[in-house]
Amino acid sequence: MSVQRVWQRRDLQPHRVERFKLSRDPHFEEKVRDVVGLYLNPPDHALVLCVDEKSQIQALDRTAPLLPLRPGLPERQTHDYERHGTTTLFAAFNILTGKVIGQCLSRHRSREFVKFLNQLEQELPADLEVHLIMDNYNTHKSPPVQRWLRPKKRQRFHFHFTPTSSSWLNQVERWFAEITRRQIRRGTFKSVRELEKAIYEYLAAWNENPKPFVWKATADIILDKVRRCKELYVTEH
Repeated sequence: MSVQRVWQRRDLQPHRVERFKLSRDPHFEEKVRDVVGLYLNPPDHALVLCVDEKSQIQALDRTAPLLPLRPGLPERQTHDYERHGTTTLFAAFNILTGKVIGQCLSRHRSREFVKFLNQLEQELPADLEVHLIMDNYNTHKSPPVQRWLRPKKRQRFHFHFTPTSSSWLNQVERWFAEITRRQIRRGTFKSVRELEKAIYEYLAAWNENPKPFVWKATADIILDKVRRCKELYVTEH
């Protein structure tokens, strides 16, 4: 109890562990300022979309029916399950409105990403510039994607890449956490079709009352925290 009281006075929580990873990207500062600049000061007459894919979403069916929640007891699932295939969710999160454009595809190769880009081109207003924030996954920089960008009509699309090992800079990752927690993780699906139906239902419900995420940290604040973290742990970066 004496140890516990000392921890409480000092606001120490030794039972909690958080993980972090420092980016080794040589252009880290440049990319942070670029992405955060779009968040805090988005350009006029343009859309800023955070884009990524949530791959290998499994259609899992429990081996026994769920036990519903009861007073004092949470909903219960069996620990084992049956797999019925996977799907990949491509999503573009509008930082100003919170609306999400999504598409489920069987895989996450260049051809699927180009197919998703075609959907964005069809759904977005043709008179606006489009800034897409994404990570450094090879698919996003592949030759088929570069060929898709070449026509003059697509020069309004601008790609911005987050630093390596910095997925926290992409706001669509926060939305992926929402759909995982609220729809996917707790669901049971007997087929990929059922899984995709549940994903599209969540998309429709979200877009009825979308909520953007509020970004407050400036690039200087982020860079200062990273610098102090490196100094604290005496890294070689």
